[in-house]
Amino acid sequence: MAVPRHLMTLADLSPAQINRVLAHSLQLKHRTKPWLLHQKPKKLQLPPQSLFLKTIALLFSKRSTRTRIAAETSASILGGQSLFLGSDDIQLGVNESLRDSAQVIGSMCQGFFARVGDHSEIEELAKYSPVPVLNALSSLWHPTQVLADLLTLHETAALKSSWLLPPPEDAPKKKTTAATLLPLKPLTIAYVGDSANVLHDMLVTYPRLGHSMRVASPAAYRAPTEVWDRLKVLGIDKDIFWSEDPTEAVRDADVVVTDTWISMGQEAEKAERLKAFQGYQVTEALCANAKPDWMFLHCLPRKPDEVDDEVFYGPRSLVFPEAENRKWTIMALFDLMFGKGELFDEPKGKRND
Repeated sequence: MAVPRHLMTLADLSPAQINRVLAHSLQLKHRTKPWLLHQKPKKLQLPPQSLFLKTIALLFSKRSTRTRIAAETSASILGGQSLFLGSDDIQLGVNESLRDSAQVIGSMCQGFFARVGDHSEIEELAKYSPVPVLNALSSLWHPTQVLADLLTLHETAALKSSWLLPPPEDAPKKKTTAATLLPLKPLTIAYVGDSANVLHDMLVTYPRLGHSMRVASPAAYRAPTEVWDRLKVLGIDKDIFWSEDPTEAVRDADVVVTDTWISMGQEAEKAERLKAFQGYQVTEALCANAKPDWMFLHCLPRKPDEVDDEVFYGPRSLVFPEAENRKWTIMALFDLMFGKGELFDEPKGKRND
């Protein structure tokens, strides 16, 4: 039996593989959405049914809105089934070890999409699983969120030509459509807030795609050693600008990002964290030093302490297209990882899907 390959973080993928997932996400979105909107597409093209007769186990020990909905609808559209397994649904951690559960569930399903607490849990799951494991969220990494963010930036660039990389002068002209992933110019991404799983996957991804990362976080909340070790292996640890000053971090930024300061399981630290992050709320005033046309991302759910209503609901905000893109990027991962089994193949030549 072949040893399954698992995706814990986008650091596990090359830049070419990441771009392939994004291109496939965009293709799936434009192939599928006409059906969801009850519109007849010009060219009849059903989504791939790569999960036909397959079941994906959604192993969620943490509550979820976007991730669960994206996963369940994606599996269905790809012709398969999703089996939601919450902490109250199975014996995991009660009368059965994670090791035993991995082997039992893996013998009946064709993949795991796991949303866990500590990252060690998903590592143990992957160690004993006979089928591929995709990280839906752990304490250390959140790869599917950063893919959704990237897809949102590419879509925004299609409407915002200043973000696009111009083609070489001698390049042949190619016909592009709304489903074409256009190359981004190098962007400056500013992250303001807690150094948590979303930021960690941003750090191992954006610099490798040619973008600059600027981070503002209190010294006590700096990224852990495991993340810096991975950045060193990738050779990009020197490419990160880190400061305790949010104003410095957003200087000349194209995109400003924040996340919750109090993740699930950190409720007891609420008062301490709110005090530590005073002055880190994203506002128009804070971002006065960003580029004039800066945009805003947040993975949701959002609390007003992190970003005020003026930004969150304003014209700079991409948070709701970003939320929808969780579906299309997760669908692409399901298709390539659990369906076709091609996720870790290096792209060769032009691909249309």
